[in-house]
Formats: sequence, C-alpha cells, structure tokens
Amino acid sequence: MKLKKYSILIILMLFVGITYAQKKPLQLEDYSRWSRIISPTASADGNWFAYALRPNGGDDTLHLKSLNPENLERIPYASSPTFSKNSNFFAYLTKPNKSESEKLRKARKPIPSTAHVKALNSDHKFSVERANRMAFSNDGKYWAVLKDKPENAKSDVRGADLVLYNLTTKTALNLGNIVEFAFNQKSSHLAYLVDAEDQVGNGVFVLDLQNMATRSLDSDKAIYQSLTWDDAQAKKAEWSSKGNQLAVLKGNKVDSLIHQNNELIVFTALDKSPVKKVLSNKANGFPSDYVISEKGRLSFSNDGKTVGLGIKEQEVKVKMSKDTIANVDVWHWKDDYIQSVQIVRANRDKNYTYNAIYHIADDKFVRLADDDLKYVMDSKHPQYRIGRDDSPYISDVNWGISPADLYRVDINNGSRKKIEDLVIRTLESSPDGRFYLYQKDTAIIAYDLQTDKKTNISEKAAVIFMDMEHPYPHENPTFGVAGWTKDGKNVILNHKYDLWMLALDGSKAENITKIGDQQEIRLRYLSLDSEEDWIDTKKPLLLTAYGDKTKKEGFFELNLGSQPKALVYEDLSYGRPIKAENADKVFFTKQTFVDYPDYYAANSKFNGQKKLTDANPQQVEYAWGSRKLVDFTDSRGNKLQGTMTLPADYEEGKAYPTIIYFYETMSERHHQYSMPVYDDRPHFSTYASNGYVIFMPDIVFEEGKPGTSSLDVITSAARELIKQGYADENNIGLQGHSWSGYQTSFILTQTDMFKCIVTGAPPTNLESFYNNIYGSSGTVHHGIMEIGQVRMGYGVTPWTHREIYQRENPMFHIPNIKTPFMILHGTKDGAVDWSQGLELYNAARRMGKEVIFLSYPNEGHHLANEANQKDFQRRMKEYFDHHLMNKPAPEWMEKGVPHLKKLYEKAD
Repeated sequence: MKLKKYSILIILMLFVGITYAQKKPLQLEDYSRWSRIISPTASADGNWFAYALRPNGGDDTLHLKSLNPENLERIPYASSPTFSKNSNFFAYLTKPNKSESEKLRKARKPIPSTAHVKALNSDHKFSVERANRMAFSNDGKYWAVLKDKPENAKSDVRGADLVLYNLTTKTALNLGNIVEFAFNQKSSHLAYLVDAEDQVGNGVFVLDLQNMATRSLDSDKAIYQSLTWDDAQAKKAEWSSKGNQLAVLKGNKVDSLIHQNNELIVFTALDKSPVKKVLSNKANGFPSDYVISEKGRLSFSNDGKTVGLGIKEQEVKVKMSKDTIANVDVWHWKDDYIQSVQIVRANRDKNYTYNAIYHIADDKFVRLADDDLKYVMDSKHPQYRIGRDDSPYISDVNWGISPADLYRVDINNGSRKKIEDLVIRTLESSPDGRFYLYQKDTAIIAYDLQTDKKTNISEKAAVIFMDMEHPYPHENPTFGVAGWTKDGKNVILNHKYDLWMLALDGSKAENITKIGDQQEIRLRYLSLDSEEDWIDTKKPLLLTAYGDKTKKEGFFELNLGSQPKALVYEDLSYGRPIKAENADKVFFTKQTFVDYPDYYAANSKFNGQKKLTDANPQQVEYAWGSRKLVDFTDSRGNKLQGTMTLPADYEEGKAYPTIIYFYETMSERHHQYSMPVYDDRPHFSTYASNGYVIFMPDIVFEEGKPGTSSLDVITSAARELIKQGYADENNIGLQGHSWSGYQTSFILTQTDMFKCIVTGAPPTNLESFYNNIYGSSGTVHHGIMEIGQVRMGYGVTPWTHREIYQRENPMFHIPNIKTPFMILHGTKDGAVDWSQGLELYNAARRMGKEVIFLSYPNEGHHLANEANQKDFQRRMKEYFDHHLMNKPAPEWMEKGVPHLKKLYEKAD
C-alpha cells in the first residue's frame, strides 16, 4: 500500500515537472499577446463594469461586464466608456482600426469617431457618426453628441450639428451650428452656443428640458465662447439651488489687433425671468489697453455672487517681413528666466492672463493679479484669496521648490496684505477657503484668512512633520495633508507612518493611528466619496496600508479613539479602489510580480472579493519567475533592501547570470507586475523566463557623492547576492537609464566587478552637464546638479569644488574602463542632451574601450517609436545574452552597421 502511494507521488511529481518544463521562455515575439486594462469604469449601481483591453501594438476592445447576472459583451475598436447616472444606459466611441487609421492619417484625412448609446436592460441602441464629444444629462434622460464639422464646411465656421437624444422616447433632436454645449447639473436645462456661416444667428441659447422650449439669451454677429454654468464645480447637495446662472464671452476679432476684445455676459435667474449683466473693458477700474481674454477660464464663485475671469494686455499687430528682420535671441545676464526657458514657455506666456473678478449684483470689476502679484489662487472663501509672489526668489538653482512671498487678497477691492516672507513649501487650503497651510522652517502654520491670524499648529506635536529622510539637499517637504475634519476645528496630517490630528487653534496635536510607527506600516486616509470635502471623524475612516519592510499592502479601518483594524492586509499590491456611486461596492486591482493587476469587486469592507477580469490568460503557457526581498548593508553601514527576481527554473543553491537594475528607491516595486511592453527598459518577466536573476536595490546617497554612493551600494548588493549564492560572480551586468544612466556610467569607470553594462540616456560629464539645458523645460541644470537628483550641494559648482566634480565625473576616469558597455540615446532627448552619450562614446572610443553607441534619430528621453522600442529590446537582450550567458554575438555586435547598410535608409 505504501509503495503504491509513493509510486503515485513520484508520477505526480514527474507530471508537474514535465508540465513546468513544457512552459515556453518569454520572447519579444510573444509581447503582442499581452494586453493592459485601460478606462476602468463602474456604473453607479455597481451592477456593471466596463474596461478596454489594449494589446501591445493592437486595437482596443471594450468589455462591458454585467455582474448580476454575469455576462460579458466585447466591442471591437471601442473606447471612452460612460454610464448614465441612473445606470440605465451605456455610451462609448468607436474608431477605425489602427491599420485604417494609419491610411487616413497618411492621406491627411480626419479619423472619424462614432458615438453609441445602448440601453443596459434591452437591445436598444442608437449611434451618431462623426462624433466629437458626448455627454449624458445627470438625470439619465438625455444623451447629447456634438459632431465634427463636415469636411466641406468653411474653415472659419466653428459650429457643427448637436444631436440631443431622448433616452425615454427614443427620439432625436438635431440642433445646427453648435460650437459648445453643457447641461446644468440638475438636468433642467441644456445651454449651447451657435456659430454659423457669416455669423448669422450666432448667440447663446437655453433649452428647457422639461417643456423643450428654446430661449435665446443673446444673439449677435459675434463670436461666443467659454460657456460656463454656475454649478460646474458644485456638489450634489448644491445642485437643486444652483444651475440658474450662466456666463459666456462675446466678442469679435479686429484685424489690426492681436487679441479679441470680449464682453463678459452673465445671465441670472434662468429658472424665472432671466437677467442679463454685461462687463466690458470700459468698466470702472478696468486697466486701459487690456481686454477680457478667452484664454482665461470663467468660473463662478461658490456662493454664485462673482465670476472669475482673465484679462490680458492688448497688442497692435505689426506688419513686418521676416526676410528683413534679424532672427536673434538676446541672452542677457539680467534676465529673470534664461532665453531657453522663455522660448519653451513662449506659448504659455503668450496665453497668460491675469485673474480678475466680476461682482454680479454690484456690476463691479476688481483686478486681483498684476505684474507685482501674478498668481492669485481660486478659493471658496467669500472674500479672500491667497496670492503668491515668486519674483524675489527666481533662480536657476530652484529645483523641486517654489519659494514665494504669500499675500491675502480681498476680492471686494483688490487690496492685498503680505502674510509671510519666503515660504518654500505650501500645503493647501481648507475646503471652505478659510485656512491656508504652509511650512515655515520646521513648523506647520495655519493662516486664518478671516481673522488674519497665523498659528503654529504643530507646536504641540511630539514629531516634526518634515520628511527628514527626503533625499535632496534643500528644504525637506512635509508628508502632506490627509484632510480636514467636518467640525472645522482640525486638520489631519500625514507623518512617516501615522496620521496626526492637529487643532487649528494650536491647542492640541494627537497621533490618531498609533500603530504605524510601531509596526512600520504607512497608513494614509482614503476617501471613496468623490463628493467629500470634509472628513467625518464620527464615522469609520478607511486607510490604505503599506508595510515598509514587508511590502504588504491592504486597507485598515479606523474608529477615532481606537487602534486601526485590518480589513485586508496581504503580501501583494492593491490598486486604488473605484466605488460605485450608489452602492456598497468597490472595484480594485491586485497584483504581484506573477499576477497581472486584474480587477476585483467587493463590498467597502473588502469582503466577498470576486475577480472580474482576466487580461492575460496566455501567461500560463510561459515560464515566469518569482520575487524575493533581500536585505543587505553597504560599506557605510546603511541597512538597505532590494527586490530580487528569481528565474523561472530556479534551483536552490545554483548561481545565475544576474542583472542589477536600479535608480533610487526600488524595493517598493516588489509586487509590481512585470508587463511585457514595447519600451526601452529591461522586462524582468522576460529575463527571468530566460534564466536570469534580476536585482533592484534601494540606494542612499550622500551629498556631494552621487557616484561614489551608488558605487558603494551596487557593489555591496552584488557581493550580497554572490554571498547568498544567487548571483554568478563572473556574470553580473548593470542596466540603468537617465539618472541611473549616470550611475552606471560612473560605476563603469570605477570597477571591473561587472561583466557588461548597458546605460541609457546618461548624464556622463558632470562639468558640461552642469551648464546644459533641460530641453523640455528650457531650464539650466544648475538646480538638479546642486539641490536636485545629483545632490552636489547648494553652491557647489565645477569652479568652486573642482576636485569633487572630477571625483564624481565619469568622463574624468575614462582610462580606468575595463568593462564592455553599450549606450542608448535619442538625438532629441529633452532631459539629457544627446551630446552626453556622444561624449562618453567618443572618449571611450579614443581610449580603445569596447563601446557600442545605439543612437536613435528624433527620439526623446525614452524611445517612443514602436519599431525602435522593439529594436532596442532585441539588441539589449542579445548584448546581455552574449556577455552573461556566453551566447554567440550577432554580427551587429561584432562589426557594427555601416550607415549605408541601415535598412531604414532603404525603406520607402
């Protein structure tokens, strides 16, 4: 009997082994089988869930899933899923597939969209071709689709057809020449703007959805735009009392002037007898030679008494021939922002408007912002706003900080009072706009706009709310605001692990979660209610939880006065839940290295979890791998962690070819699914499937020692993997991109511990990089070098501290290179200039080092073209396979590719 049991066990083991052995190693050619979930959307009643699957290089397929009863409908080439608020209808867009879209694009033809709406409990469906935008009314009775203009329409005509579909009667109303439309939140009216040929019939109209009567509010030969309801930002509780006021801009272009001269028109009492108010640039207090600009956003105040608008200085058009004008940028040492920043920001600055306020009842204009105080923030406070003046602190060295003086601005008369000099870190305003939080030195200050009083609310706390482990050498930030209590007396702040409730009068500070520090679990408040402004502390608080050392994640519940209790807390990663608006149901993802982040449904206590999606069932066919946390210590005594990916066929005690991939903090990715996608990063699923160990360690940097700090950590990590028997000490490679591209380039010059190195978009010469430009923003690298990622220290320049720069500079140590390496760089990189990769290549080539430079024309900081992404993925894998697995080198590695032999140059 025992013999029989042993025989069965052996057979089962052999079967499992054979099954496992039959699993395929993942290759680039298999990536097209993988899809990711996009546009997850839940119906308000929680009975429907929609999402699209987007395969690598393929077309979207929309999935509409019924949860009760269970049913799944697949809709090819569809996107933009939307449910009506009453959960009775579902809308989406369809487009031609990628192949057809590409043909249209090459033919310079528009790619049409078709809008569809369908009843969820019947077969009824209605479609509108040539759709531009669609929207449901909140009561679920109407669906509106604004169409694109016909191809033969006059170019200066902005209007097109608007189809208003009655979802109850299944009838459609077509409104012509519509350029903008909007339902009010309570669904009583549809407002729209007409823009027709020769401006005939242009105007503002409101359709009463109860009796379908149309009312013209204003009509003229003019351009109408910026249609805005007073309830655009209103909460549900406010809908019934709002939606009765409308604002719009009206104006015309003048050939001799650059900016359109607009009037602001406000319509009030639309539910009764409409009243029309008009603000023009002739109003008292309106600055001369300024206009009301359509480039500024219109917004009603929370109390509906004012409208915010933007004003702009008018400019006269000057007729000049570019052939007769010198094209020169004057870079002057007195410029606030260097020319490259001005060039990048040209469109933004050209469209910039100054905030102003229109008081409706008093018919009064008040300017809030000007050249002395350019930034005045919006707020729900009925009288005051916060203004920021950063002009005294503009500096090329600012990086990650925005120093400014703070002001209180009175919207009744525009007067301003300085609150505080030099505030580097601000937090946020209370939901009602009464309090404004900011950090001053180590204190958290609550400024009461109503009483003009500042209070140090952190004084009674036993902790400092600055992140003292912040990795950059400038003023440490806070951990952020969790929320404001409903009684209006407290604010809840995040600390490293726990939540603290601080009284706004400074009288009390209390740790309300308590267990975070003790158990090294980071607890954060999570609201599932999109309407929530204030935290009701009389109800249970939902918290997210993250184990700093364990990497476990989940959700806790906190009843104030008690310790938090775990609802779920598991060795995996949870995504942010989506709550059904009118049901006790949440939708969320769960993922590990092995498990794609598919969606699950449960109640708000996370009970009864049920898997809803299965995006990548084909994964079972492939050998994958697993993850393990590894603790190690660097030579400076820093206790660190890393996440290690073990190969799919891992055997205990066997050492494997190993790739170390790093940046800064990486262990937090322990449960991150390794999605095979086309990009320029190594995918750990692929490498593990093909017999590699991959390690992602955390790095601690010392100020002034970016390269040597990284060298210490990476070599210490490698030694630990060798010591524990995971890494083959003769076959360890490195890969890094951007900031870690610098680190890999530096390590390359310091040790021959690694068999090969692949570095992407690397800053390679700290001295030339210091004065390079960040192409995407135009900013000079002084900030990132001194107080940002490179961390050389404030005021530490190549001229004041040349020895430090040379010590940390890869280019200074080129003769020391003993390791084969490969560089990736795009010629249009907007973060790290392509010349940095070129410098490293040229210097190494001159010194006879074994270097390959993969330069991709017209690519940015990361490869965007799919063909280029695939090319680099293939070459990087071949490079590692040759050096770390002793596989034959392909011809391009042995001989290169002469320019005239490039296939791209021979293609049509």
